[in-house]
Amino acid sequence: MSWLAVSAGAAGADAVPTPPDLFPQDAASYLLMSDGRLLAARAPDRPLPIASLAKIMTALLAVESGSAPDRPVRVSAGAAQETGTRLGLRRGERLRFEDLLAAMLIGSANDACHALADAIAGSPARFVARMNERARALRLGHTHFSNPCGHDTPANRSTARELAALALVAMQQPRIRALVGEAHVELHSLDEPPRHFAFDNKNALIGRYAGAAGVKSGTTPAAGKCLVALAQREPHWALLVLLNAAERWWTAVAMLDAAFAAAQGSP
Repeated sequence: MSWLAVSAGAAGADAVPTPPDLFPQDAASYLLMSDGRLLAARAPDRPLPIASLAKIMTALLAVESGSAPDRPVRVSAGAAQETGTRLGLRRGERLRFEDLLAAMLIGSANDACHALADAIAGSPARFVARMNERARALRLGHTHFSNPCGHDTPANRSTARELAALALVAMQQPRIRALVGEAHVELHSLDEPPRHFAFDNKNALIGRYAGAAGVKSGTTPAAGKCLVALAQREPHWALLVLLNAAERWWTAVAMLDAAFAAAQGSP
């Protein structure tokens, strides 16, 4: 059964009892699904900082806003001054809405994230209100956002279980699904002369792990190394959420391999 056919409620906090902790040393919290079944977890309902995994919700609202992919967006002063991972946008320059979405999801660019929030809601503060409203609508009771990009604050948090549910909702959107599976992107501004940008997917599994299809990675001092990873090897699929992982990429490979082995009935 494809993950596209699975309700987000399958990963919800009240869906099923917590499965065994098969990887106790690998992360402060994790959740591993195999073909829609919870295979393993550690503290999956513990609210923790989530770094750029917050951008999954930002992307969902961006697509649900109805903004056309070719909509020109002018970069505000606030967006140009964003900190952390950045595309290097300048105040006043213009980019396509979809290119900002790509920069945020693939390159994890905080300036692109801020520009999207401005374009959709007028300001990051108003956009955050929409993020929290959408979380409530999805019954993500332990999830709360304080900024669109995932900067560390005590109020920017979620759980592994609720992030799994959010990721399943977001990946129902074809635009998000297409972008998070891209290994490398090149784009340009709409100005004359245009500025050109090129960046690789921050999710190191894309293009390297067989079947990797998304979704988002993130790292901050408070959150540590985080990851939501989805992979599909027909007819099986696996979903992994890691929060504050000791080592992210090899851990993800081992866990996803275990999920596919379980799906295939291997010992």
